[in-house]
Amino acid sequence: MKIGLIRERKFPPDKRVAFLPEQCHEIQINNPQIQFYIEPSKIRCIPDEMYLGLGLELGNNIQDCDVLFGIKEVPPAELIEGKVYFFFSHTIKKQAHNQKLLQTALEKKITLVDYECLVDEKGQRTVAFGRFAGIVGAYNALRMWMFRFHEIRLKPAFECGDMSEMMNYAKHHTPVLGPIKIAITGSGRVGSGAMEVLKGLGIAEVEPDDYLTETYNYPVFTILSSRHYFKDPINEIWDEKKFRINPQDYEGHFMAFAQSSDILIPCHYWDPKAPVLFSGEQTKQADFKIKVISDVTCDLHGSIPTTIRTSTIENPFYDINPETFEEMPAFSNKNNITVCAVDNLPCELPYDASHAFGEMLMHHIIPELVSGNHVSIKKAAICKGGELMPNFAYLEDFAYKQEL
Repeated sequence: MKIGLIRERKFPPDKRVAFLPEQCHEIQINNPQIQFYIEPSKIRCIPDEMYLGLGLELGNNIQDCDVLFGIKEVPPAELIEGKVYFFFSHTIKKQAHNQKLLQTALEKKITLVDYECLVDEKGQRTVAFGRFAGIVGAYNALRMWMFRFHEIRLKPAFECGDMSEMMNYAKHHTPVLGPIKIAITGSGRVGSGAMEVLKGLGIAEVEPDDYLTETYNYPVFTILSSRHYFKDPINEIWDEKKFRINPQDYEGHFMAFAQSSDILIPCHYWDPKAPVLFSGEQTKQADFKIKVISDVTCDLHGSIPTTIRTSTIENPFYDINPETFEEMPAFSNKNNITVCAVDNLPCELPYDASHAFGEMLMHHIIPELVSGNHVSIKKAAICKGGELMPNFAYLEDFAYKQEL
């Protein structure tokens, strides 16, 4: 089996890669039937020479590969007919900008496997960058707070060599934080990444009830799940299964935390049928305390109304005037809410993110490719042989009509 690592072609450029050189080498040693081919890249976080140094083949001719691994969407014109591709396609929610991508994959009879759809027997995702989205999101929250209230300019994560350097750098500055409260919504992979940073910097975790009622003379954070900021108007006992099935039957209950928090780091999954976390009108209230929001979820028109647009790694921050809800330059007024809404946060730590991602692929996907028992791969394949797979039949109108 010939596996190709393709270079990223989407703009803005993405430095991440599916496998690091040592991971490719380990896979080949343990599975002699596998041979890697590396397409050269000038932007990848790992220089081509490091792949060559481990005896991996480097070249532009990936036509002979059986399976091709990338990260972001492959431009339709670059797709090779009949190949098996793994990448984030961003088509499963009928994203209009990638309609042509799906149509081309069908036309070229490509097997398109979307990382976002790779799940285990419990339906949990097995391959994701969510942890690093949470890590960088939490760091950016502290960057905003430090500059806004202490005039300390922390360098961005992408200027650090790796996560270890980022954390060591941040530790020199966190003692000035003082008695602030930080709320993280979501206890999954993304929320755990944010928590990892705060704990690593010595910020204490407290229970949600204590967070609301106690006063601290040092910085603290709490992790909130759906039961903390939504409530059933009929039954007092929280029923998670019921909420997931019918989130529209619940009411928002976040304001108690908005009145207690200085920083908000949203890391939760939001169903559009569920209430928003807070409204634009609520930000005008005198007791709405939050001044910094690092929105890792980054859902436009979603549960965080201050996320009026996505921002970029190069220019990550902007202010929202809570009275007019208009965008203003970052840190331009003490009454504003400062927002980070970058939708590709793991790109700031490309080496660490790639290492973790490759480990997940080695654990969950390579064994399936080797054994031929493609259980999760089949479930995550959007199309094959010019047809939509059964799990994605709902995309038929999106895939076959000329325009949305």
